[in-house]
Amino acid sequence: MFTDTHCHLNRLDLAKYDGKLEGAIAAMKEAQVMRAMAIMCDFAEYDDIANIIRTYSDETLNLGMSVGIHPCEDINTLQSATVERLVETANAEQVWAIGETGLDYYWSTENAHEQRESFARHIHASQQLKKPLVVHMRDAKEDTIDILKAEGAEHGIIHCFTEDWETAKRALDLGFYISFSGIVSFKSAQMIQDAARRMPKDRILIETDSPYLAPVPKRGRPNEPAYVPYVASYLADMYGCSSEEVGTLTAKNFENLLAQYH
Repeated sequence: MFTDTHCHLNRLDLAKYDGKLEGAIAAMKEAQVMRAMAIMCDFAEYDDIANIIRTYSDETLNLGMSVGIHPCEDINTLQSATVERLVETANAEQVWAIGETGLDYYWSTENAHEQRESFARHIHASQQLKKPLVVHMRDAKEDTIDILKAEGAEHGIIHCFTEDWETAKRALDLGFYISFSGIVSFKSAQMIQDAARRMPKDRILIETDSPYLAPVPKRGRPNEPAYVPYVASYLADMYGCSSEEVGTLTAKNFENLLAQYH
């Protein structure tokens, strides 16, 4: 029923499961999380994530992954993401998307040029493979939208959306989907909540970004994919429907995104 469109399965805090990923996987199934996309941030993570996908995908849990370099990586790592390497690495069937890529000026602007160059190359790889782009955008909304527009990007997700409705609308106008994380449930997130209220229902996705940003009522604890129904529940209260309906809706939206060029 529920789809977690953005989680870091290789980085989960597994202390409550005696250090075993099997526990987190079982919790996902119990929470009716039927599909999840594991996000890669560095080429060094590829083998671990791919192994998780192979090991734990079954008839009750559909797992896929992305291939990309996070904008907060160092300059050498950002430069390692050539279009050719991205395309070669992301060509496998279990790779559903390119990313996460994008811009993050919150932590540093010293490598802003390299971030922008890497972002453009990820867009080109996404276009070549006809796989959606997973976009990270933090304190860089103008440059992010400008680059997406300049490079002709029209297929992907603005993940963990933390901006205003005007920014969401600009991304929607380009063809992107907007994914809401547990942040939307925070009391301080009124701007994000306003954007969520105005969203066209066929372009909404949900995610955990686990192990980060656990939603209310789990805020402050390590996040995990089993908590994505809490994000759905918050949006359901906003929309006047059930969390199951939001789960079904957002799962269908993700299917539509993946099928866009297939």
